Amino acid sequence: MYEKTVVSRFAFVRFHYEISNAQHSVTDLVAQRIYGLIQGYEDLNDHERLRFDPVFAIALGKLSQNQSESVLLAGKSTLNRLEYCPERVIEQATSRYHRISHNPQEIERLLVELCLESYRKPPRCIVLDLDVTDDSVHRNQEQAFFNTYYRSVCYAPLYIFCGHHLLAAKLRASNVDPAAGAREELQRVIALIRQQWKQTHILIRGDSAYSRDEIMSWCEEQPGVDYVFGLATNNQLRMRASDIIAKAQADYEQRLTPVTCLMEKLFRPDEDLSVAEELVRETLWYRSLSYKTQTSWSRNASVVTKVTYDSQGLKMRFVVTSLPAAKIPPGLLYTNKYCPRGEMENRIKEQQLELFSDRTSTHTFEGNQLRLWFSAIAYELKQTFRQQCLTRTPLATATVGTIRTLLLKLGTRVLSSVRRVLISISSSCPDQDIFAIAYQRIQALPASG
Repeated sequence: MYEKTVVSRFAFVRFHYEISNAQHSVTDLVAQRIYGLIQGYEDLNDHERLRFDPVFAIALGKLSQNQSESVLLAGKSTLNRLEYCPERVIEQATSRYHRISHNPQEIERLLVELCLESYRKPPRCIVLDLDVTDDSVHRNQEQAFFNTYYRSVCYAPLYIFCGHHLLAAKLRASNVDPAAGAREELQRVIALIRQQWKQTHILIRGDSAYSRDEIMSWCEEQPGVDYVFGLATNNQLRMRASDIIAKAQADYEQRLTPVTCLMEKLFRPDEDLSVAEELVRETLWYRSLSYKTQTSWSRNASVVTKVTYDSQGLKMRFVVTSLPAAKIPPGLLYTNKYCPRGEMENRIKEQQLELFSDRTSTHTFEGNQLRLWFSAIAYELKQTFRQQCLTRTPLATATVGTIRTLLLKLGTRVLSSVRRVLISISSSCPDQDIFAIAYQRIQALPASG
């Protein structure tokens, strides 16, 4: 199965149990942990009940054909050995608890490889979205600090997405700059992409936290790499945009005048006519200009200004980009290139709320990073399931939680005999047709990939 292949590639490199004493392989332990997240079980304690679940045993290939034999999967204590990452292990081979270690570099590489393998041929252009979010903790974890912006003790993990694919999930302390480590992660991810996609154009997108000189300069030095970042408003930018601000205000007032005159004729003088302002659509103006900060930027950059004026007054937004103004108009650049980055917020919410990437409650920083990677692999499995098994179905764009509720959280009857394992679903299941389509397609997935 494709899922088992991905799990087996999850780069656990040492297993210090004697083979004769090991009841569960590392691959099975990792698979059980990830399948639990997909099914909605975020805690290791849940596996004290799941270890008796026959469907989980089928997924792990451990359900005995002889129905009289009991099936026991790993319990919480055994699974805890996966996530037990002490700060310092002097003699790992003789350590009582830390007998399974992982390879962080290979795990990070795997996330990028899964994205690349999902394409049949190199695309002409891809967009890499950068963002950081908060991961609240209970104050006793390593490198967890109070963050004044999020108003909580938390981590601040950095995410990089390519469409719906997760390329990087880097756990960070919350007392660092939001852009800390972003350039290094981009260098690592893009280097892996360039090994297979040498001609693909890469657009890097993020909010104003990433409009830093070191990131923008590095992007401009790379062939086939451009960026579009948000830019915080300042007095200099406001002054440079003063002419289109005046035009936007005049345009709005010009549209408002005939509406106000009409309402004055239709209503009495003592009635409130302020509703007329809400009937007039906002005016929208764009402009591209060359801009350089006083000290922090080493070169001029192209900045797109968006000015809107409506009944609520003036609103301004700025983005900085390496895309030339002659290649794409400023309005299209803002709406088509920058604004779609909001979709990444949904992907982060999906991973945090439905795959529990914020369940970073172990003491060690390394252990919490590993939990974040477990969630990332679970997300990639669900994304592959959506992409290859649910296309052209009503669940083609469904979230993880919806897929779990409609297709995975079903009441079934499991019968095991010498020849087969029979799973019976109620004939009144409302989504049985979609379930049948997904089952047929998942059987056709390659055994490796």
